[in-house]
Order: sequence, then structure tokens, then C-alpha cells
Amino acid sequence: MSVLYGHLKECGEGDAGVSLASVYRAVHRELASGRVLPDGAVVRQERVGRETRQALADLAVAGAGAGTPSASAAAGAAGLRHAAREAAGVADVPGVVLPMGARAVRAASVRAVAEAVGQAMAAGGAGCVFGDAGRGKTVALRMALSDPPAGWRVSWVRVPVRPSVSELRRTVFEALVLPGRFPHRSAEADERIVGAVDEARVLVVVEAQRLPVPCLEYLQSLWGHPHARMALVLCGAGSERAVARVPQLASRICAWQEVVRLAVGEVAAAVPVFHPLWAGVAGGEVAWIDQSCTHGVFRIWAALTTYLQSALVTVPDAMVGRELLGRLFRRLSPPA
Repeated sequence: MSVLYGHLKECGEGDAGVSLASVYRAVHRELASGRVLPDGAVVRQERVGRETRQALADLAVAGAGAGTPSASAAAGAAGLRHAAREAAGVADVPGVVLPMGARAVRAASVRAVAEAVGQAMAAGGAGCVFGDAGRGKTVALRMALSDPPAGWRVSWVRVPVRPSVSELRRTVFEALVLPGRFPHRSAEADERIVGAVDEARVLVVVEAQRLPVPCLEYLQSLWGHPHARMALVLCGAGSERAVARVPQLASRICAWQEVVRLAVGEVAAAVPVFHPLWAGVAGGEVAWIDQSCTHGVFRIWAALTTYLQSALVTVPDAMVGRELLGRLFRRLSPPA
């Protein structure tokens, strides 16, 4: 209001009995009558545009047109879906550690996560990938985003234990690989972070269930900034419950994706692709292993594969059978 009053004085209208208090009253009267000042109109237009892009993504419809961020993101979503159907296994996925000789398997959950992330990218919105521990949420995201669409960058934020907003701010700053040292002033750090997300970027927050409400509100403020062009993906076992504590963020999630346990049929198809050790095992034995120990959880399958490899190397004349597997099961299960 002071700037507006100064402008009126420079234009020669300040001598006509218009005081700063009169300017305040006039603006208040316009707002009270339901009118919106120009700056407010710009903000509302941006909000409507974001909601429209989100609705388009929910309907799996491409964005507005070629050359726009929404259109390029929609093309990227289609590319992610196509890549998820290409092969049954991938030997090398950046950021994923596998047992020796293993391959990451493109199970149905990987395809579902790729589609959910593609929707979030198309909408410039937020997504939540959740499910019990060990089901492969992070691996599915790594596979889906291993080759992002042209013009998009991916930043991975691993949430520390019991973070404060200051700690999360620093973690985001480092994940964006911004040049220079982390600023001491939070306002300067936020300014540099917002400048970095002013480009097509996917910000993946791993272990999001650790985030308290103030940290979730901070991430929402970054994602909702008028200049931000990023898609926010929250991932973790229990992340859906953490997001639910912030209704204004939960209501803006455009893609909820649960990663479930592998079904028996999926296990029989995926395990031989995962590692050659299981290629010669009969389907009935694979089903027995899954029922007795792994229960459709890929993390347990990976641990069992590592233990079996070690046993075959260190135990003379070791054979893959129920006796050996039974001993390994006890190593993988807590005492009753």
C-alpha cells in the first residue's frame, strides 16, 4: 500500500486529499465486496491452471499442447510406461544394490509406480508411493526414473531421522547439488532452492514417513511456489499416514500408489528372472519357499539369494534342497 501511495503521489494525485489511510480503506472496501486485486488474480489463475493439469493427469489425458511443460511431461509419462514394459529384468539400476548376478525385475508394481510418477509429472503435481517395508517401493521408483524424459532432472532426498525443518532444508539443498556452501540464513537457502526447482524436476523424498507436520508443510511450500515446475514424490512405508496428517497436502496428491506383495503367480515368474540360482527350481518349490519364508517380499528374496550363494561356496557338497533352505529360513526370521 505504501508503494501504491508513493506511485499516486508521483502521478500528481497525492495532492488531491488522498491519504495513505484512504488508500488502505479503498483496498479493504474492494476486497470486502468480493473483488480481487491484480496480484491475487494472477495467483488464482495459476492455481486454476495447476488444478486443470491435475485433472487432465487423473484422466490420463495429454497436456495442453506441444512445447508446454505439461505436454512434455505427458510424453514423459508415456515413455515411462513404455520403458516399464520393455524387458523382464535389468542388470544395472543406478542406486540399487543387488546380489551378485541378480537382475532387477520389472514386476507389475514397477509398471504401476511408473504410471503414477508419470501422472504426477504430467500434472506438475504430487504423488505418494507407499506399502509395507521390503516390497520394493524405492527400487520401483529407481527403475521408473532411471532414464527420465528429455528436459527433466531427478533429485533424491533421503529424510534423516526425526528431522527439523532446518535439517530438511539442508538435505534438499544438498540433493539438488547446488553450487557453493549451504547459506547460514534460511531465507537465502530457500531462495536458492526455489531457483533450482524453476525447471522440470522430480523431487523424490525417500523415507517420507519420518517427516513431521512442519517438514511436510515446508515441502508443500516448495512444491506450491508459483515459480516451481517440479513434481513431488513422497515414498516410504507409512508415508500415506504421514501425508494424511496434513490435509491441505493430502488433498493435492494426484497419484496414490500402493506397492503390494507379489502374488504366488508373480513370484513363480519373477524369481527365475531375478537370479539364475532359482532358474532350475521347480515352481512347486518356489511356492513352498514363498509360503514358508519370503511371503512375496522381494527384500527377503534378495537376502535369501545372498545367503544361498554364500552357503553353496562355503559348505562342501552343498545342494539346494529343503534342508539347506530350512536352515537359511531360520537366519531370516526372528525367534518366535
